[in-house]
Amino acid sequence: MFRFLLFGLLSALLLTAVNADPVKDELPVAIDDWPWWRGPNRDGVADPKQQPPRSWSDSENVVWKAAIPGRGHGSPTVVGRYVYLATADEKEQVQSVLCYERDTGKLSWQTPVHKGNFVKGGNSKSSHASSTVCCDGQRLYMNFANNAAVFTTALSLDGKVLWQTKVTPYVLHQGFGSSPAVYRSLVLVAADNKGGGAVAGLERTTGKIVWKVDRPKTPNYASPIVLNVAGRDQLLLTGCDLVTSLDPLTGNKNWEIKGSTTECVTSTVTDGEHIYTSGGFPKNHLAAVRADGSSKVAWQNGTRVYVPSMLADKGYLYAVLDAGFAVCWKADTGKELWRGRLGGEFSASPIRVGEVIYATNEAGTTFLFKSSGDHFELLGKNQLGQQVLATPTICGGRIYMRVATTEKGKRQETLYCLGTNK
Repeated sequence: MFRFLLFGLLSALLLTAVNADPVKDELPVAIDDWPWWRGPNRDGVADPKQQPPRSWSDSENVVWKAAIPGRGHGSPTVVGRYVYLATADEKEQVQSVLCYERDTGKLSWQTPVHKGNFVKGGNSKSSHASSTVCCDGQRLYMNFANNAAVFTTALSLDGKVLWQTKVTPYVLHQGFGSSPAVYRSLVLVAADNKGGGAVAGLERTTGKIVWKVDRPKTPNYASPIVLNVAGRDQLLLTGCDLVTSLDPLTGNKNWEIKGSTTECVTSTVTDGEHIYTSGGFPKNHLAAVRADGSSKVAWQNGTRVYVPSMLADKGYLYAVLDAGFAVCWKADTGKELWRGRLGGEFSASPIRVGEVIYATNEAGTTFLFKSSGDHFELLGKNQLGQQVLATPTICGGRIYMRVATTEKGKRQETLYCLGTNK
């Protein structure tokens, strides 16, 4: 009898493992958290059941706000009771990770990760802290470019540095902003650059490099993204004139095609069969690529979606163009269904909450429009701060925004927590 009970238990456990989301396996994610770049599912989609505010200002629906020392463009990472953020003191040349209390905005700790050795140059919009902190519930992981190299650092949840690994030398061009990703026992890091970069898988516990793949000698800025597409988990990289799929556990190449363009910033999304690549230098490029290894490009066009990442939903592909338009295409054919004027320039990526898309331009205006293939429908807009280059985070019914204002020539960044329940 015991053997039958044991067999039944093992069968049930096996069924649970088979039905588990492969990308999230061994990485429990709370529904109210936003643990890494582009959110729990790595696609810019928030829990549809939450109800974040649709209107706000510097005084309306502000739960709390906190001053951010230094400058950076990484998004807030929200896990459990805390909000994590990267920042850089340009004058003192210190790159740090910050921790704020989620309920109050009180600064809990600040840990310097690198001191000195800042590399000068790059795009005027870049910063020395443009990556987003990644949290697996046990440790924090952060990428910084420093001393002509890219380093990945792990911190404990109370801010102690646990390990630091040099991933690759780095030749600065526009800047560095590739965020780490976690997958099972590894943290995945990409650092493309014109000196010859690399993508690597590091042990989350020790920082030991488990595998490492050299990349072409071209500048590129995309973060590694793991998506379950065409029936398996794939580590996807765009840019360097390639579209590349690797096995995230081993670094072995699944497939690779010539395509995309040289410099890409966006993180790819999927409809389950295709992945969508976009870039903006030396040419504008947008394409749907079959991710089954067939090397087939389903469609492509010359639309400029350079910095803000896209959204895929129910057979539609949505983008906010850098130049201030919202666009919807039919995901399988690339047919443009509508285009709506928003205004301003965009660096932050849009986030979808149910049937509403939130998109924030560089001047701090957030536009809300409907996620629909029928027509463009603007639902509202709100102003906060004078400059926003970081993608907001939406989780637990609240919006976390990194905004900047300049008064009397002094620039100050502020972290806002917006919500309807104070």
